[in-house]
Amino acid sequence: MPEFLSLDDQFNEVRIELQYLPCLEYFTCILQHDRIFIDVDERYVKQTYRNRCNVLTTNKIDVLTVPVRGYDAASPTKDILIDYNQDWIRRHLGCFKSAYGKSPFYEFYAPELIDIYHKRLPFLVDLNYELLTICLRLVGIKKEVKYNLSGDEKGVKRLVDAVSVINNQKSHKSPKYYQPVPYYQTFGNDFISNLSIVDLLFNMGPEAKSVLLRSCKY
Repeated sequence: MPEFLSLDDQFNEVRIELQYLPCLEYFTCILQHDRIFIDVDERYVKQTYRNRCNVLTTNKIDVLTVPVRGYDAASPTKDILIDYNQDWIRRHLGCFKSAYGKSPFYEFYAPELIDIYHKRLPFLVDLNYELLTICLRLVGIKKEVKYNLSGDEKGVKRLVDAVSVINNQKSHKSPKYYQPVPYYQTFGNDFISNLSIVDLLFNMGPEAKSVLLRSCKY
């Protein structure tokens, strides 16, 4: 007799960390899985996409970093506090305006994202999660996203561990989930791949999901 899979067995599930306005590979990873478990108990790693993103400005890639307060080396990501003693919000919002103010969809999408910054959320995970939630909706990605595994992985089948797989380290040469598909960008004649999702949203608007689907590396 054929062996029939249960509904749970048919789902592809992935565990991933929260990132700040993630790059396109983060979203192509999400598109390739049915359920997404956001792990906030994983160890925080500095100088990664957890608190930074890349955007394209007039003549270069600009790295935007959310400064965080001091923490222990073994601190989980959920305990990382944002440092508001530094004037980083003005820099980030100013960069978005100068880089994408003339992009086709900036005026439609920017206000909702800007509102999140004005909340001055204390924890990095809360900022990242709220921004991710908005970006998923604007792109049109409807997936089952859970904030944390709550320490129970026994009932999770076919779980892919993608924590720290999508990163900005030099050793990460070949993206696992992403293949570049050029789209319109405001600056430059040469296409720059795998920037922050805001680059795709502000430039392509409703077509963003189509670009991401074509960028999936199956």
